[in-house]
Amino acid sequence: MSDNQASLTADGKSIEMPVRSGTIGPDVIDIRKLYGQTGLFTYDPGFTSTASCDSAITYIDGEEGVLLHRGYPIGQLAEHSTFMEVSYLLLNGELPSPAQLDTFSHTITRHTMVHEQLSSFFSGFRRDAHPMAIMCGVVGALSAFYHDSTDVADPEHRKISSHRLIAKIPTIAAMAYKYSVGQPFVYPRNDLSYTGNFLRMTFGVPAEEYEVVPAVERAMDRIFILHADHEQNASTSTVRLAGSSGANPFACIAAGIACLWGPAHGGANEAALNMLKEIGTPDKIPEYIARAKDKNDPFRLMGFGHRVYKNYDPRATVMQKTVREVFDALKVSDPLFETALRLEEIALNDPYFVEKKLFPNVDFYSGIILSAIGFPTTMFTVLFALARTVGWVAQWNEMISDPGQKIGRPRQLYTGPAARDYTPLDQR
Repeated sequence: MSDNQASLTADGKSIEMPVRSGTIGPDVIDIRKLYGQTGLFTYDPGFTSTASCDSAITYIDGEEGVLLHRGYPIGQLAEHSTFMEVSYLLLNGELPSPAQLDTFSHTITRHTMVHEQLSSFFSGFRRDAHPMAIMCGVVGALSAFYHDSTDVADPEHRKISSHRLIAKIPTIAAMAYKYSVGQPFVYPRNDLSYTGNFLRMTFGVPAEEYEVVPAVERAMDRIFILHADHEQNASTSTVRLAGSSGANPFACIAAGIACLWGPAHGGANEAALNMLKEIGTPDKIPEYIARAKDKNDPFRLMGFGHRVYKNYDPRATVMQKTVREVFDALKVSDPLFETALRLEEIALNDPYFVEKKLFPNVDFYSGIILSAIGFPTTMFTVLFALARTVGWVAQWNEMISDPGQKIGRPRQLYTGPAARDYTPLDQR
């Protein structure tokens, strides 16, 4: 807590509000007593200037292109860590010892199977249902199958439900894909890694054994790490808001999945891939660059710029390297990657994009990787949800454990009619 005070004068009243300091990042003005002392609210659509909570999980400096999980730079974690290790870090605050990681991985692995009756739940969906629609429904239904761990006031219940969510989301995601393509569900296998198991459940078939390609497994693991948490974004805030009412964790994560489904949040990598397909070959890039600069043209460069990052997205550097590794391992050559590289080069050296700080973000490359591995675009947001579940669970646990947390209740600036009397129907 800082000793600084912020002064506000309104309607002839002056009040002092404390200024709080975090470990790093901007200070915040504590306005909790503003309404009580002045009768005024703040007005902040989108809450872009409002800190809604204390959190020790993730830090972002958009101006400098910094992303830290529990203090560790995302680039170091993506290069040297695994998704299971990062999951432990997000949940517990510190990197695990070898014994702790082994125990945690063992626990998650032993929770990957889902209740057998849940399999029949899928048959209620149309075959052409979007996988995200299935994810929303099935994850929300988990509380009906695992109601023995839904007491949010019990730390042990919270721990069990956290492990269950992280473990079962890949199984459910793979089942959603299998259901959409009419193939039988593939059960998890305990001798595979978290990511390798997911790849096998997604692309394996009972008729033959599925071999996990190490480079693809590592690429997917990196993608999961890069999407594991991203501070108080829309879906995370949704999970926290739902959780503030005391809702069970399965319902809270289902709410986060529903929010992530929005194209402005989780659909950006699909939009970036579609844009690259529209551009086609590198020789057409100048035409589309010119269109992107034309205010009267609806075309926009997807995968460039970010609401938070005003510098190069630190996750994009890892993604660019990973694309090449996957292509080399799978012996594929995708002209879209060459188009992406050329587009990035031109945009990074064009004064228009440099001035507006429109740098490539993580979505610019992730769609290309996922497509090369074999995922249809309808699965892109599902994979995002899979990875982000650990962040949502960590944020939910942090919120529930915070003695100062209250049920979320944003206020408004009312612009409707003032009080008026009811007019009987025959007099209107």
